[in-house]
This record gives sequence, structure tokens and C-alpha cells, in this order.
Amino acid sequence: MPDPESRGSTLALTASHRVRARRPRGELQLPPLLRGDEVATYLQDAARTPGGHTPVVALPRDEAEVAAVLREAPAVVPVGAQSSLTGGATPFGEWVLSSARLNQIGPLPFDRVEVQAGVALSSLEEALRPHRLFFPPVPTFRGAFVGGVLATNAAGAATFKYGSTRRWVKALTVVLANGDVLDLVRGTCVAHPEGFFEIEGTAGGVRRVPVPGYRMPDVPKRSAGYHAAAGMDLLDLVVGSEGTLGVITEAVLALCPEPGRFLAWVSFPEETRALAAVARLREVSRTGQGLDVAAIESLDRRCLQLLREDGADREHGLRLPEAAASSLLLEVEFPRGEDPTRSLEVLAALLDAEGALDPIEIALPEERARAEQLLALREAVPVAVNRRIAEVQKAGESEVHKTAADMIVPFEHLSAMIARYRQGFASRGLDHALWGHVSDGNLHANAIPRSLRDVVAAEEAILEFGREVIRLGGCPLSEHGVGRSPVKQALLRQLYGESGIEQMRQVKAALDPEGKLSPGVLFPR
Repeated sequence: MPDPESRGSTLALTASHRVRARRPRGELQLPPLLRGDEVATYLQDAARTPGGHTPVVALPRDEAEVAAVLREAPAVVPVGAQSSLTGGATPFGEWVLSSARLNQIGPLPFDRVEVQAGVALSSLEEALRPHRLFFPPVPTFRGAFVGGVLATNAAGAATFKYGSTRRWVKALTVVLANGDVLDLVRGTCVAHPEGFFEIEGTAGGVRRVPVPGYRMPDVPKRSAGYHAAAGMDLLDLVVGSEGTLGVITEAVLALCPEPGRFLAWVSFPEETRALAAVARLREVSRTGQGLDVAAIESLDRRCLQLLREDGADREHGLRLPEAAASSLLLEVEFPRGEDPTRSLEVLAALLDAEGALDPIEIALPEERARAEQLLALREAVPVAVNRRIAEVQKAGESEVHKTAADMIVPFEHLSAMIARYRQGFASRGLDHALWGHVSDGNLHANAIPRSLRDVVAAEEAILEFGREVIRLGGCPLSEHGVGRSPVKQALLRQLYGESGIEQMRQVKAALDPEGKLSPGVLFPR
């Protein structure tokens, strides 16, 4: 992969709308292949989409073996940790191309790292820790692979401060469906003013790739089809494309010096007070008033009930006030080496003014075990929901599955959208819980279905929510992507219309004319 710094100040001078592909480095041969019973663990992703099947799982060790798989296979689904919540990493007859053996981490200069697609975020964090560096936009699940994070433009709790994955990507190596390889360095290939890129193939000829003309929602998180903007970078077309345009093998990611950090768990007697506190915390952080909040997570009353029902609060040593209607988990940063006392004082005064309940639980920088407990308690909520769905399935309702919205609105509209979530679920008699990244206006509105009828009703509600989110200037597909989910594909059509879907198909046809890569992902086959 070319070093994105190697061209220095000449980047602006050498930018073009055309890029030249190269042949893969290495011997063009098939990697180890799994067949028969050996493929069983690759037949389902975290969405637990039923019916997955594949004749072959390929485990390439370099870009040449990736290219060999793409040339040999009639269709391919690239997968990483298979942590997709959309069915996008579940095969339906395609070969599975696993990045698990593409797991090398390169040298660590002071502000970036070269990393292969099969590196788990937890492994990356471990490698960065001795250098006191970190990759800020990581999603909640640290087992995710870098390739999947890039393919979905993943985001997480700290998007409020750091943005989503796209802005942290400096370079990519991508193997196209025909086996050609692109080295993309940010700033060197940008769209022509008339809205297209051109790619010179290794066998001759030039293919033109159009830039979609739809307008994307102006919100901090979007995992909603192909990126589109005037003068955009070709690299940004690949980020978030969910494995449908090429197979990412390597990336150069920007890094930050690791700050000091503490966590705080705080509860409120009313949800309106919790939201007022979030608004004030956002304002104080953005105006430099002595507090630097990186992330705020929220859990509603039903989430807190689930924690009590399952004993998660006792397991993790946290007393949840009985009067709590909402809890927040705050992540506050400060310059490494400085004393956090001033930040703690500002936070305490703000929370007291907003009517927070006692006790306020704090995990100071040196209290890593306590911090892990607070984070684990937040993660116990989706675990509790999944457990209840599994119990319904075991009781005979095997078609019942998780039914949740992953939507974002401008923060000023969040209170109204929360009311719409509750009304939409309650009017259909659905048990439900709301939690998520409240500092971004991104909540996960989860139904807890008890029957297939509940699933159908919840999906109707989610499509209704999508229309309202779009009306409010938000995005109905915030973090997890689209994948093979019929509901999420319907939300994508709501967002961009049939003309927008057709523009995506034109991009797909330009880069993958035979439809080899992830067929059925983003839009139906």
C-alpha cells in the first residue's frame, strides 16, 4: 500500500478523477478452502438470518489469493467477524471469503497505522496501547474486524466527538471483482466536476463510475448505501459499500493520542430531565466550558427494568435507583497526565442543576475494573433483549427475530422522535426498550416480540418511524448498514427513492458488472 504521506504537499497538485489499477502482488493461486462440515460456523452472522448455505469458505492470506478467489468463484460474500446485524455477512449459495488470515498490523508512526482487514478492533487496541494511541470511531463491539468497520462506515458511542469511520481512513487497498487492485490514497482521486470517476484496468480499457446524485442526510452517522457528494473521493465510495464494490484488504487509519478518561453513570427521575442534561452536556463540551464529553449513552425505564429482572445490576455492582426513569453513561476525556478534578467538579455541578438522582457512580482513570463493570451493564441491555427473543424461539415461535430501528435525527428533534417511537410501539401493543448513543441523536428502538404477529407489527412501526426520521432531516440507517434485511432495504428506498436505488445499481454495474460481490446486499438480486 502506498504511504499516504509519501506524496507530501503534492497531493492537491496530483489529484485526478482517474486511477490506474494494478495486478495483485503475489502468486495468483487459491487459498486454503473449507468444504462440507467445515463451513458450518460461517453460515450465519449476528443477525441470525436463517437459511445460510455455502459450498466453499476461502481463507486468503494475501491480495493475490483474494484475487484468485474472485476470479474463480461465481459469487462471493466477503466476511470478517460476521458481527453484522443486517444479514449482510450470511451466505446464500455464494462462496464465503473470510478475512480472518489477513490479520497483520504494520509499523506505528505517531499518527497512523497500516492494518489488514482481518484485524479485530480488540487486537488493534492492544497493539496501540503501549504507544498511548487509539482509533477513535470504534463501534461498541470490539470483536469486529477492521474490514467490516470500513465496509459499513461503522460508528459508535464517541461519534459525538470524533465522527464516524470514514473521516479516519487515509488509504485503502481494494481488490475489484475482476481481480484488479486499486491503491486509493485520500486526496489523489476525486470526482470529475461532471460527477464520475474513471478506472484504467490492467487489461486495457477505462470504466466510468458515476457518482450518485441524491442528497445524503446531514447527520453525523450514516450507513445508508453508497456515499455521494460533489467532488468526493473515490476512497469514500468504497467505505460504507458493504462489500458490494470490492474487497478491502488493507487500510491506513488515522490515530489520536490516547487521552485521560473517566466514566460516570447517572440516573434521572424523568426522561425529560435526562434529555435536558444531555443537551447541556453537549453545549458545555462544544463551547469549551471545562468539560470534554466524548460520548453519552442512554437507557430508558424499560432497559433498567430488564437489568433488574436479570440481576445484571447486582452482578456488576451498581445500585439503580428505584425512582429512575432514565440513566446515562458518560465518557469524559481530559489531557493525559492532568488531574481530572476540574472536570469532575464541572460535571457534578451540571448534573446537580439538572436534577440527577443519587448515587452518581464514577470510574476514575485508574479504576479500569469499575469502568468495565459500567460498560458491561450497558451491554447487558441488548443481551437481555436477545435472551427474551431466544426464549420465545425455543417455546415454538422459531420465526420470531430481533426487530429494531437504528435511526438518527438532528438532536433538536430527538425528544419528538422518542415520543413517536413510544407511540408507534405502544399503539401496536408491543413491549419495547430504547437505548443508544443519545449524544448523537441515535437511539436503538427495539421491540421485544412475543410472537410472529409482534414481529410483523414491529416492522410496520419501523417503516413508519423511517418516514418520520426522513421528514425531520435524519437518517433511518445510522450505524449497522442495510445488508439483506428487507426492512432496511425498504428504508433505503424511502430515503433515496427508486431513482436513488437505480443510481446505486449503476455504480454497482460499473465496478462489478457480473454482480459477483455480495449479491442481495443493499438491494435485492
